[in-house]
Amino acid sequence: QVQLVESGGGLVQAGGSLRLSCATSATSERTFSRYSMGWFRQAPGKEREFVAAIGWNNGNIYYADSVKGRFTISRENAKNTVYLQMNSLKPEDTAIYYCAASIVYGSSRLRLKDEYDYWGQGTQVTVSS
Repeated sequence: QVQLVESGGGLVQAGGSLRLSCATSATSERTFSRYSMGWFRQAPGKEREFVAAIGWNNGNIYYADSVKGRFTISRENAKNTVYLQMNSLKPEDTAIYYCAASIVYGSSRLRLKDEYDYWGQGTQVTVSS
């Protein structure tokens, strides 16, 4: 079992920045460095959608078109933590943001929420206009 805890959400004006963190506790069978990590978000009344992911085996990074150039995903294996730096925020970025862990290799499959094995509880991001 892997536990994930997101933090860093909040209220920000359009054009502002936030950095989300996701701290994980991996099992002894598989260390954090061997999980691909992803960020998803869900706005009220909408499906949970892919935001960004980073593969564990190759460091490949994937972004949704809607955030490319504004958001940056990174990981710090020594701290068992993945980050999402969000710049130039827009009101349409308002959502609950979830981090997730997957044993899948770095590939476009990481865009699919069904490929993830563990999920955090989410952190609210609200962008005012």
